[in-house]
Amino acid sequence: MIDAALFSLPPSRGYFITGTDTGVGKTHAACLLIEALKRQGLRVAAMKPVAAGVGTDGMNEDVRRLVAASNVRAPLEQVNPYCFAPAIAPHVAAQQAGVCMSLEVMEQAYEKLAAQSDAVVVEGAGGFLVPMDEARGMDAIPLRLKLPVILVVGLRLGCLNHALLTAEAIRARGLVLAGWVGNRIDPHMEMGEENLTALRSLLRLPCLGLIARNGMSLEHDDPPKPC
Repeated sequence: MIDAALFSLPPSRGYFITGTDTGVGKTHAACLLIEALKRQGLRVAAMKPVAAGVGTDGMNEDVRRLVAASNVRAPLEQVNPYCFAPAIAPHVAAQQAGVCMSLEVMEQAYEKLAAQSDAVVVEGAGGFLVPMDEARGMDAIPLRLKLPVILVVGLRLGCLNHALLTAEAIRARGLVLAGWVGNRIDPHMEMGEENLTALRSLLRLPCLGLIARNGMSLEHDDPPKPC
């Protein structure tokens, strides 16, 4: 269960959720982590520093789900400092809006959330290196906030390469890669269990769980075995 897997996470006042790509289930994994932390009796805040794409009410759907999962109520500008209407790459949306995203603004919002919670689950946008502007990517956020990273791996053809490249990029920046979650996004993936076995071996990380094909829960995953 994910609750048991939490004991393999390093103690931290927050965690940064990234993925091997966009659309691999970062928000779902973040919400499941929030629920698991809440079951430990913790006050858990959610944050998505950058979001792109809004509904008719002007709110991003991922942000809506994170807010609903959290048990810490906070102003939207703290939960989601930067939100852009078009569902496009964040740096392009920011350019179109004439906005320069500030890490200082994100850090200030994070500190306010951290001050009223036991843990803050922070979700990135897109993959780990999606740009925020010409000089910085999403990787700048966990670096600035000093957060361990949890990697969501979309289980489909190509996931081994995507997962290993992302893990290498995270570690190369000196960040703590705390664990990974597998999301069965392709129900027809061939040799799925063999790929899972390879991921467990090659990533050399705790697997915090596997999101079931119905997207509703984390399947039990055996503790990682030493290689």
